[in-house]
Amino acid sequence: ILPGCVSSLPQCSESNLTISGGDFTLSKMYIDGSILRYHCPEGYYPHPVKLRQCYRGRWDPAPTRKQPECKRVTCPNPNVLNNGIVDPYKRIYYMNDTTTFRCHSDYTFRGSSTRVCQANGKWSGGTPVCSRNSDHCPDPGIPPGASRTGHIFNIDDAVTYRCHNNLKLLGSKVRVCQDDGQWSGQEPECYADFTYDTPEEVAEAFSSSLQTTLTMNEETDKEGKRIKLEQGGKLNIYIALDASDSIEEEDFNKAKNIIKQLIIKVRTVMVALLASYCQGKLIVLVSLSAGVYNEGGNPSKNVKEIKQIVYNGQVEKRDEYLDLYVFGVGDDVQREDIDDWVTKKRDEKHFFLLQDMENVEETFDQMIDESTSVSLCGLYKDYHDGTQSTMRRGYPWLIKIDDGTVANCLGSLVTPTFILTAAHCFRFGDIPENIKVGAPNVRVKEYIPHPKFQIRDKEKEGISEFYEYDVALIELEKSVIIGIDLRTICIPCTKETSGALRLSSSGVTCKHHKEELMNNDLVTAKFMSSKKMGDVVPKKNVQIKEGYKRASCIEDAKKELNITDEQAAKIITDNFLCTGGAELNQVDDISCKDKTQSIETARDFHTNLFSPEVQAFLKKYLGDGKRGAPLTFL
Repeated sequence: ILPGCVSSLPQCSESNLTISGGDFTLSKMYIDGSILRYHCPEGYYPHPVKLRQCYRGRWDPAPTRKQPECKRVTCPNPNVLNNGIVDPYKRIYYMNDTTTFRCHSDYTFRGSSTRVCQANGKWSGGTPVCSRNSDHCPDPGIPPGASRTGHIFNIDDAVTYRCHNNLKLLGSKVRVCQDDGQWSGQEPECYADFTYDTPEEVAEAFSSSLQTTLTMNEETDKEGKRIKLEQGGKLNIYIALDASDSIEEEDFNKAKNIIKQLIIKVRTVMVALLASYCQGKLIVLVSLSAGVYNEGGNPSKNVKEIKQIVYNGQVEKRDEYLDLYVFGVGDDVQREDIDDWVTKKRDEKHFFLLQDMENVEETFDQMIDESTSVSLCGLYKDYHDGTQSTMRRGYPWLIKIDDGTVANCLGSLVTPTFILTAAHCFRFGDIPENIKVGAPNVRVKEYIPHPKFQIRDKEKEGISEFYEYDVALIELEKSVIIGIDLRTICIPCTKETSGALRLSSSGVTCKHHKEELMNNDLVTAKFMSSKKMGDVVPKKNVQIKEGYKRASCIEDAKKELNITDEQAAKIITDNFLCTGGAELNQVDDISCKDKTQSIETARDFHTNLFSPEVQAFLKKYLGDGKRGAPLTFL
């Protein structure tokens, strides 16, 4: 479609789309390219279709007279245990059904004796096995829903698996008994179309696999089994995102942000490990995929080329140099095709199926030990379960401040011992004992306003209130404990923020930070409102006017205030940032307590932390090593 032209493609029908027991959402209403997704309550799944796509006025697949329905989740048949008994015996096992397992006499039990059918269509626990342990390798068992050929488990003997009842086999279809008494490849699983992995189990499996890659045994003398890692090598992590038409722009952008946060978090863990290990090149390819192949084609060819480059004709010797992971997201992932090319390693899993992007983000959060990232600023979680505690993690640096009368101000934790807030929140002569902060077991040691903040400084010039240098620091008596619910925000022109911006530490200046953060005429930003909506502190959206936009912003302020150029120059200095009004179809929120959105000419002015005078003030206290953990200013 050419710019300025209107599509003549017909819309898809709105009739006969409902689902019994559930509902549906549309990505683009009923226009061409829209994706309809069916949703069911927990423990149910859409049947016989999960989604439809509008293409040239028709839904694909087309609706039929029979209405789709939400069916109860079932788990694969567990009655595949050899040499044992499964109780109770049923034809179908639904969510919350419980099974117990026991062996016949003369057989030894291994695995989970009790398993529960879960909401994601998988059994809890591990595969039960009854064996005599008389062969070189242990009995590898049979996963629910599968059958196995091969019942002798000596060196080089193979077992082959297949899934039944339209279930898809993920993992190794063939496993071979090896010299060391272990089976090659990965334990297989049988997945239905509605089966998915939970963030908890993915986080555990993925982080365990990455940890194995990084901390391989140095003492093994079996070439090809483990790589001896020494200092001075590299770990290369490549992350690929699916950019096909089946990925909606919102999800693609969310995936990019998730990956950025993952890189920031993983880097801290990796640096500690790589300081002691690493020789040669380890390559970890992490792919986020969410759909069928289209214009880009099947990625198997690309994967084959990657393997050829890494292996260099020495597959057995260099197999440990490459790990290929895939996170399949959503309903239309081609499971068997992708599972064919991901890495298969003993006791590891490399292909994961998640319901949506929020599950991906939660997975990456869970795989990182929070204790390893306490020194990182600006980390937060962009998802929640509706409870106040998890919503709080979306702004973990935010602190409520009480001046002894009314809780009317907010502040941000900038170090474990300092809170940054506005100086106008306090009256002259306020003492620390009267200042309360909304953090557990915290007492205020000192309140420090910017020395140049004087709200009545220009009364003689006809300016009743003047808010230049409206910043203050609250020093705490002791450091708070940094964790998932309480973190520091980033302050520009510090080494800590350079890390968050992924800027090299050498040669970076405050100017580089400003160029990175304030690089457009309209800079998207947010502020937090002190007016709560229930238990939620709402985020407000603004666009900071820079460059030529700043000049027009000030002109609008002059008109609104009815002041001269001379008065404007005294009131609106370079120490302020200008927001408000409407730009590019966005109406800015405003900070007035009795209003929410701007009118066309209304403007807000915010203290600019890049101001040299503000930076000097912050550095004096936040960079002082005698006042707790200091920041390193550039």
